[in-house]
Amino acid sequence: MQGKKKVIGNTVFLFAVFALTVYGVFHGEDLGEMLKALKRADVRWLIPGVFLVMFFIWGESIIIWYMMRSFHIYLKKRICFLFSSVGFFFSCITPSATGGQPMQVYYMNKEKIPVPVAAVVLMIVTITYKLVLVVTGLGIVVFGQGFLHRYLEEILPVFYLGLLLNVFCVSFMTVLVFHPVLAEGILLKGMEWMERLHLLKRRETRRIKLQNSMQVYRETAAYLKEHRKVIVSVIVITFVQRFALFAVTYMVYLAFGLSGTDRKDVVLLQAVISVSVDMLPLPGGMGISESLFLKIFVPVFASLTLPAMVLSRGLGYYSQLLISALFTIVAQIYYMLKEQKRHDVIKRIENV
Repeated sequence: MQGKKKVIGNTVFLFAVFALTVYGVFHGEDLGEMLKALKRADVRWLIPGVFLVMFFIWGESIIIWYMMRSFHIYLKKRICFLFSSVGFFFSCITPSATGGQPMQVYYMNKEKIPVPVAAVVLMIVTITYKLVLVVTGLGIVVFGQGFLHRYLEEILPVFYLGLLLNVFCVSFMTVLVFHPVLAEGILLKGMEWMERLHLLKRRETRRIKLQNSMQVYRETAAYLKEHRKVIVSVIVITFVQRFALFAVTYMVYLAFGLSGTDRKDVVLLQAVISVSVDMLPLPGGMGISESLFLKIFVPVFASLTLPAMVLSRGLGYYSQLLISALFTIVAQIYYMLKEQKRHDVIKRIENV
């Protein structure tokens, strides 16, 4: 019952944010002119954009497949693609992408993958996923001052806030992984302090849950120490995977037949949006992503900025949502049929 309420709540929240986003973006705009501009876009460049989104989803599935093999768990790549799709779908529709990994663990359990193994794999996926954003953001700050002042003057506070939150998140997760005893002590003390202030009710189950989660960090630390080459490969794949998604906006740029802006600038501007919104409690950064696009891409798309935003977000987020939703349905049907087949076999054995 509690699970159903949470699903309904997330769905209502998603549609409310979507409605507010549509109103905020299109209110007062000439929709007729925007539709004319959209018709000008060359579909031959938009189709590769869809394939880049597919590659983005596929990239995580390869990471899962590769890491599972290091645990001597040999899965088919198409099964890992279903895990990846499930993760992206539930991440797209839940605040701060919190729903993706629990659902991936749920489906991995159907393949008899131990929960500790699934947790370690997904923990490393999360760390490397955010590490790419941190490295990209810091790289822009250190080496791209000209880029910052050319495109980002208007949104620098948001960019710096997003970068700071990502740095904090990666740093905190690194401490949890490499200093789990210290981290557990700090978290337990913090919990006790909040309980004394009556900000939290005293619950032993919460304490046990925290201690169980710390075991995941210990196992992650052990894995990182024993599989350094695997981690380096995962980081490289994650960089390629994430920048494939950022490159979708460059496909939109080409679809409008534009020129004069360096490909690197277009891709990095899209990366800036991801750095800025990744830690915000909004499904897919909805609302703020569109607003940032409309501010920072004006020098690139000029009068076509609004239709470019529609296509870029349509491909980068909404097509990702639809593709991952489709394969989440496939995953559900596949495991329903698999379970039914197992029950049929058991019945036949019992009838013999």
